Amino acid sequence: MNVYKSLFVGVFLVGVALAAPRAHSQTTPKNCTASQQAAVQCFVANAVATNLTEPRPGMTLPQFESYGVAVSRILQTHSTYLVLVGLSSAVADAMPPVNADGSANPTAQNNAILQAVSAASHNGFAPPPSGVSLLDLQYFALDVAGAMNDNQGALELLTPGISLRIIDSYVITATSNGQVSWSEVNARLSTAVSNFISSGLMKVPLGMTRAQVTSFADSLAQIIHTYKVATHRTALSAG
Repeated sequence: MNVYKSLFVGVFLVGVALAAPRAHSQTTPKNCTASQQAAVQCFVANAVATNLTEPRPGMTLPQFESYGVAVSRILQTHSTYLVLVGLSSAVADAMPPVNADGSANPTAQNNAILQAVSAASHNGFAPPPSGVSLLDLQYFALDVAGAMNDNQGALELLTPGISLRIIDSYVITATSNGQVSWSEVNARLSTAVSNFISSGLMKVPLGMTRAQVTSFADSLAQIIHTYKVATHRTALSAG
């Protein structure tokens, strides 16, 4: 429960750096202890009212309160939020929001996160809990990655993006004259996944299949390639 509480508070603190200032109307439920949903809505509304955080860009206060409820449900899933945090940290490490020349390109990273979360959900690794949409999962991952982008070199030490770089190595090997042979990429990834599983280096989550893992890896390969094209890279960032 302590981990849940810390993560929950941390997610909303992320909003301070991500959202633009705006005027707010108070919509806090009158009875903040009526339900878990009411408690979360009160937490979010009070955090905004006291300038502890700001709504995500484009969100009204009621929408931000609803997002807060979605976040609380994500954090109680354990597996889904761990997948989302893992993806966010991997992307922040290996696919930073900058071009190869160092100029800013947050759209490239954001698109990678949106697509990666969609692929994870589609393949069954990050199913949205009841009352939570795919967009909520994507917002959550974007917020986490946004905080991790400013990590003072910690991600370079931990290298959470190593799995993405491994997948990228298969894309690079199958690239000739700027063209990727996706049939070669898919075949090599399928073999790699099988080898990792049989050697014990990778375990298929309970209830999942090898085919789902391979399909997810194939999707990540496509996402990586799209990111590299957008940022003019020949390989993923190594820090």
